[in-house]
Amino acid sequence: MLDTLLSVVDRFGYVGVSGLVFVESFGIPAPGETAIVAGAAAAGSGHLNVFGVAAAAFVAAVLGDSIGWLIGRRGGRPLVHRFGRYVRLTPARLDKVEQFMSRQGPKIVVVARFVEGLRQFNGIVSGMTGMRFLVFVTCNAIGAALWVSVWSAAGYFAGDHLDAITGAIKQYLVVAVAAAVVAVIAYVWMRRHRRRHT
Repeated sequence: MLDTLLSVVDRFGYVGVSGLVFVESFGIPAPGETAIVAGAAAAGSGHLNVFGVAAAAFVAAVLGDSIGWLIGRRGGRPLVHRFGRYVRLTPARLDKVEQFMSRQGPKIVVVARFVEGLRQFNGIVSGMTGMRFLVFVTCNAIGAALWVSVWSAAGYFAGDHLDAITGAIKQYLVVAVAAAVVAVIAYVWMRRHRRRHT
């Protein structure tokens, strides 16, 4: 996969990186994360500028998720039920993501970029659940900036150890995101518990 994307990035440059990130961000299965790593690796070998790769990926991520939000707000559940199966968004999967997003809202949008499944559908589900666009786009931009920074740095500095480094980062990110979700849930529970006893 990485070798194929390196050749795509070598041919299409920033457009290739941003295109893959863009379509992944509103629900179409695409290797956006790996495209950033490939683009940054190309920058590390002198073919592209790493800041250009990061900027292209960031703009594409925010725009793609914003389109996802618009799809969710305008089309809602009927649209997703009709076409979701083409992008692996089944009704059962949608219910789980929607319940999770409804409970945690903006906090989850920030970390959604690092979670497979949430990354592709957080815009659509945020629009469906009625999250205000300004809140969504602000949290989404923060998450996109963090996500792009991590993978751009990984690709740029990895050199010949690209596979090992990206694998290690993914492992640590899973732990970090899980810890963040647990912390958010604990915080929400504690606030509710205090309100009941005051």
